[in-house]
Amino acid sequence: MSVFTAISFRAIVRRAALSCMAVMAMHGSSSASQGNSIFRVDGDEGTVLLTDQARMPGARIVVAAFTAAAPARQTDHHVATVPQPNSQFTEIIHRAARAQRIAPELLNAVIAVESGHAVHAVSRRGALGLMQLMPATARAYGVTDPFDPRQNITAGAQHLRHLLDQFGQDTALALAAYNAGAAAVVRHRNRIPPFAETASYVPRVMRHFSQLQAASAESIPPRH
Repeated sequence: MSVFTAISFRAIVRRAALSCMAVMAMHGSSSASQGNSIFRVDGDEGTVLLTDQARMPGARIVVAAFTAAAPARQTDHHVATVPQPNSQFTEIIHRAARAQRIAPELLNAVIAVESGHAVHAVSRRGALGLMQLMPATARAYGVTDPFDPRQNITAGAQHLRHLLDQFGQDTALALAAYNAGAAAVVRHRNRIPPFAETASYVPRVMRHFSQLQAASAESIPPRH
């Protein structure tokens, strides 16, 4: 665990911020990764710790490091190249999919486009984890650690099920609401909002969903 004493809190944070900007410039990206961020933990008698460990009790992010791997929600949140499913999340995804009556390929597609399977992804707008849950959404579904894959995927699946129910099982509209918010979809008369981000996001997820479904069908052995 990396912990830094706060002899000069402002100086350390300033150096960390400059380092983040350098990484952003090198990668040409404006998205954040929790793994390289700096967090503040207030201790006893006014002491302050700076750490790169997001899971420390009471940790609050003070500098978000920028890398090319993590997405940024709303503006450029989807990853440039949609990766294939990560096998380490297969059991969690399938369990959440069964519980919410959602195709596991759809959950996989959302995760791929939202975060590129980056567990500690943090967007510029504060969306967190694999399914890029906004803090208010995470709280609504009882998430205590948005970077825990099981909690994040379970809550994301619940939220997606809610949106599917709200929009008559229309997958495209549910995805638009996942990206832009349900209110935006309703405001545009239950149509995909004319936002550049959403207009790109929905077909991107749907395309990857179709590809995963096709791959899944091909992997099923023929019946004799």
